[in-house]
Amino acid sequence: MLDHMIGAADPIRALLDAPSPRRAAEEWQAFVEMISDLRRGRSGWPAELERARRWYEPHLERLHEDALMRRADLIQLEQIASGYPSRECFLTELTLDPPDATSDQSGLPLLDEDYLILSTIHSAKGQEWKSVFVLNVVDGCIPSDLGTGASEEIEEERRLLYVAMTRAKDDLHLVVPQRFFTHGQNAQGDRHVHASRTRFIPDELLGLFESSTWPNISTDLMSRDPGQGVRIDVAARMRGMWR
Repeated sequence: MLDHMIGAADPIRALLDAPSPRRAAEEWQAFVEMISDLRRGRSGWPAELERARRWYEPHLERLHEDALMRRADLIQLEQIASGYPSRECFLTELTLDPPDATSDQSGLPLLDEDYLILSTIHSAKGQEWKSVFVLNVVDGCIPSDLGTGASEEIEEERRLLYVAMTRAKDDLHLVVPQRFFTHGQNAQGDRHVHASRTRFIPDELLGLFESSTWPNISTDLMSRDPGQGVRIDVAARMRGMWR
């Protein structure tokens, strides 16, 4: 493509000899070096795709408001490229069947629009948002009940919570549900199981957080003596079951 555009036997030499654009004087040399490295194959495939992305990232943030999402698309492209043995095979397949880009799914959000990004903790590594809501911050989820077999697994779960909490720039919300709805429970029993706050946030740390509940609990319920619960005639209910 460069041969066709520049019309020279050595397009890299033509780039080096060409006067740098006035507005791009500081970046021109880095651009030429990057193109030269790619042509000579110094980085190898598919590392050369990462080489191009790293050069482009500062300009991506300068040119686009949704730079974070576009960067994620480029990283995904690198992962796809790793499955091909060469640049030629990759470009051929990409031309015939291009992947969907996340940033193409919708336009830029407007100031009067609400939008939400859903992500796993693993996928959120390296990214940041102004407001972050971490769901299900309870034992069984964080840490996962499948990741509590050894102390090393517990520490890994603790690091995952740290990753999730540090994705927030301005506001961090840790959601701690009191109950989970479950399927397969006895028809006559409670269809919910109770949850407890993650062990990684003990009582000693609660003073560092602002606590709020939803829905709001009425003052009458809060002041009621626990012994003054609702009276249930169990015998009458049992007799009603056998009629």
